[in-house]
Amino acid sequence: MPSATFRRYEYRRRLPHYQRDDRPLFATFRALKTFQLSHAARDIVLYHWRFDDGRRIHLHAAVVMPDHVHVLFTALRGPEGWTFALPEILKTIKGVSARRINQLAGRSGPVWQDESFDHVLRGNESLRETIEYIRQNPVRKGLAGKPEDYRWLWVEPEL
Repeated sequence: MPSATFRRYEYRRRLPHYQRDDRPLFATFRALKTFQLSHAARDIVLYHWRFDDGRRIHLHAAVVMPDHVHVLFTALRGPEGWTFALPEILKTIKGVSARRINQLAGRSGPVWQDESFDHVLRGNESLRETIEYIRQNPVRKGLAGKPEDYRWLWVEPEL
């Protein structure tokens, strides 16, 4: 089976991006500083992450905040056995969600900052601890009293 283990993606950004086959990735990306995601915009973003679940990613958890998104997922393999690349996954979901958000708002132009922060979970990082960090994000920001009350949070049911 083809392997992309520890491939570094050299695209014109400031942060390095690494990916390991069959390992969970934690990613955070932000809306432009002048843009706050409305309730309907957050619905769109969460919908597109859920839509891609089982297609190019295995989604473990996602939260869409008014100004940023946290996701934890494992990239799946395509028909030829190669793991879907992190830049491709992020570009597609950020692109399609931005187009739909712009249509909704009757505007054009970028929605997301170009750069994202992402890293492969290492041996000392627990999948459950990272999911709990994602779950607690709306509570820490004062948007919900408990994670279950936040509409734009999704966690894999079997976890």
